Amino acid sequence: MGRPRWLNAEEKRAWNAFLGTYELLNRRLDQQLKQDWRISHLQYVILARLSGAPDRELRMAELACAVSNSKSGLTYQIGQLEQAGLVRRRACESDPRAVYAGLTDEGMALLERAAPGHVALVRELLIDVLTPDQLSALADGLGEANRRMLTDGDDGGCAGERPDRPGGPR
Repeated sequence: MGRPRWLNAEEKRAWNAFLGTYELLNRRLDQQLKQDWRISHLQYVILARLSGAPDRELRMAELACAVSNSKSGLTYQIGQLEQAGLVRRRACESDPRAVYAGLTDEGMALLERAAPGHVALVRELLIDVLTPDQLSALADGLGEANRRMLTDGDDGGCAGERPDRPGGPR
């Protein structure tokens, strides 16, 4: 193994800005959703992913990959959402090992009520503070990093299951 390629000053600045922004943005979105709708940001993302899927349902393994969560962590979250009546589970008829999570009408209704405030906060905290050129560079750079991580073969087994991130902020 060769010598480490340490980050130079500009690379550190970019890395630290990314980390700080990600953590603060996630925390603020989580606070807003918990306060207004009694769901976490992760639960909102789960509902959004399901809303964009065919028949509003996905295999649990595919959903875990889509939201970058472990299967056990997703099982817990789906259990919470199921208790709230926002999601339902069903067994796969052709594969007894597979389970599907589906968005209920109540879950879709909550998502439709929560989305405007969620998107407004995403705009306030991130989108509207960037110039169009900055936004384009951010989308291009992070999109390329995402693409490479998904195709490098070390994605936790999600390459064949991870949809192209349907859902998200509406």
